[in-house]
Order: sequence, then C-alpha cells, then structure tokens
Amino acid sequence: MIPATSAIDLGMDIEAIREHALVRRCKHAPGQGVYHAGQPFHAIYLVHAGSYKICELAEDGREQVTGFRMRGDLIGMESIGQKTYGSDVIALESSEAWELPYPAVMRACLSAPELQSHLTAALAAEIRNDRSWMLMLGTLAAERRVAAFLLDVAARYARLGYSAKHFILRMSRIDMASFLALKHETVSRALSHLHDLSYIAVQRREVRVLDANGLRSMAGVSTALN
Repeated sequence: MIPATSAIDLGMDIEAIREHALVRRCKHAPGQGVYHAGQPFHAIYLVHAGSYKICELAEDGREQVTGFRMRGDLIGMESIGQKTYGSDVIALESSEAWELPYPAVMRACLSAPELQSHLTAALAAEIRNDRSWMLMLGTLAAERRVAAFLLDVAARYARLGYSAKHFILRMSRIDMASFLALKHETVSRALSHLHDLSYIAVQRREVRVLDANGLRSMAGVSTALN
C-alpha cells in the first residue's frame, strides 16, 4: 500500500497561484457537492479542512465511491484535459476547499516551473495510489481490505499531525463498502471481527488501534503507525 501523499507534502506553492488569480475559499456543508460529473471543468481544488468523497456512476447506475480526500489533498486532477468533470465530489462533513482556477494554475506554472513539477508529482502520486488500491481490491479478501483501509486512514491522520491510533471515520459504512467493493454487511462483520481479535476497538465511527502489528499482518502490509 502506498502512503497517502498530499500536494502540500510535495511542496505545492499556493502563493504562486495567488499571484495570478483569486484563490476562492469554498465552504461545504455535509452532503453538499463541490462539483458534479458533466459540469464544465474550470478549476482544481485543494482541501483546506474537512473531508470529501469522490463518486462515479457504475454501469448499472449505482453510485460508486472511488476515493476520499482530506486536508492537503487535491481534487479534480483526474479531469485535467477534459471539458467536463468526470465525477461527483461530496463533502462528508463541514469542509472547506480552495478553488484554484485552472487557467491561472497554468499561468503560474509558466512563471514558476517548480509548481508544474509539483502538480505533476501530485498527479503521479494519485495514479500510483489508485493503482495500488485497484490491485488490493482485486486480490485481498474482505477482512484484509478493511484492515488495509484502516491503515490508510491512520496514515493520513498521521500525515496531518494527528494520532494514527485513535481517529474518527468520517465516511459511512456504506461509503466504505462502496469504495472497497464489498457489501455494507460485509464491512460491518469485518470490523466486528477485527474488534473481536482485539486488533481494534470500534464504536460507531470511532476507531482505536489496539494491536498495530496484528492489523498490519491482517492487511499484509508494512505500514507503520505513529
């Protein structure tokens, strides 16, 4: 599993973009969309606070969650080069994202080549992370997927300076199940089993990691928890 990497981690210079355009702060209530599939592509977004889910429509018309974004993550990178956004982005809680007008981002890249390299690195990291998850979803059993997901969330919290051993899952069980390509009931059973094994203590959306080595062993990864 590839640890989550944010645009800030990669040195993205927001001030370089501010010199070319107004970076608008957009606040979103839980359930409110940043943008929806089919709307004209005009900007990418940097998550400043809160969290969001990325959704696409599956072939049978069901909503498929394809990712989650937290503070420091970029949103909309997958739509660069297209006329319209290819997915829906929905706030999971009271959140804030900074709108970075794409024409202005490109102008900033021309005057600050290092910014372009940072954006390219952020996009590459996103592609690697998505590829890693696709591989895991295609090879891991249900409980291993859930364990890997918890480790990924823990790593994200650690990156933000929070505890990797005590955190809140901002997404619902249904959203988790959609992302992990599992049934809602399967995710609930997997969490209960991990709880019974004393790897975690879970109460609603609150998770405490009790046995990090056990959780890593279950997931089959070597991610370290701080």
